[in-house]
Amino acid sequence: MAILTCNELTKYYEGVQALNHVNLTLEEGRIIGLLGPNGRGKTTRLKLANGLLQPSSGSILINGLKPGAESKKIISYLPERTYLSDWMNVVQLLDFFCDFYPDFDRQAAETMLTHLDISPKMHIKQMSKGTREKVQLVLVMSRKARLYLLDEPIGGVDPATRDYIIHTILTNYNETATVVISTHLIADVEKILDEVIFINKGQVALQSSVDQIREERGKSVDELFREVFRYAE
Repeated sequence: MAILTCNELTKYYEGVQALNHVNLTLEEGRIIGLLGPNGRGKTTRLKLANGLLQPSSGSILINGLKPGAESKKIISYLPERTYLSDWMNVVQLLDFFCDFYPDFDRQAAETMLTHLDISPKMHIKQMSKGTREKVQLVLVMSRKARLYLLDEPIGGVDPATRDYIIHTILTNYNETATVVISTHLIADVEKILDEVIFINKGQVALQSSVDQIREERGKSVDELFREVFRYAE
C-alpha cells in the first residue's frame, strides 16, 4: 500500500523551480534513501510531505490524505536543523513529546538516552552538536509512526555518531512503517536501504531497489551516485 504519493508535484521559490512535475509513489515497510547533491529539492519534498510548505501545483498525499493535522499524526519528522529549545532539559523534552504525540514511547526513549549516558537533568544548551543530534533522533524514532522523514540525520557529525544514528534508525522504527532518509552521504547509509531515489534539479532521476542496482548494474549505490552526479554540482 502507498504511504506517500506525488502527482505532478511542483514547487517554486520566488520564481525558482525547486520541484518539477514530480510523480512518485512510496510503499509501506521500506527504508528509502532520498539521495542527491545539496540544493536539489530533497528538503523541499520533505517539508511538503510534512505540511510545512504548500505545492505551487500538483499534489502530495500521505496515506491518501492531503498534508495537514490528520497526516501529521502518522508522520515523525526530523528536520535538518536542531529545533530543540536551549532552556529545556531532557525530562522536559520527554514530557513535551508525551503530551504532544499520543504514539510516543517514553520508555523506549529513556532506554536509548540511558545507553548514551545522557542525564535526564541535562539542558540542551549544555550539549555538543553531536549530542543534540542524538537526542533529537531518539525523540523522533521513539514515536510509533507510519512514516519517518529524516532530513540529513547524519550530516555534520563524527563517524562514531553516524554509526550510532544509523543503528538507532535500524533498530527502533516500526517495521511496517516507511523511513525516508534524505542525505548526500551515501556510503554511510547504503547498507540499511531497501530502495533509493536520486533527485536532481527538482526531478526524479532514478527510483530503484538497492538489490536491483547491484544485480543489474554491478555497482554499489554509492558508485552509481558518483557516476550520475559527477558533473551535477
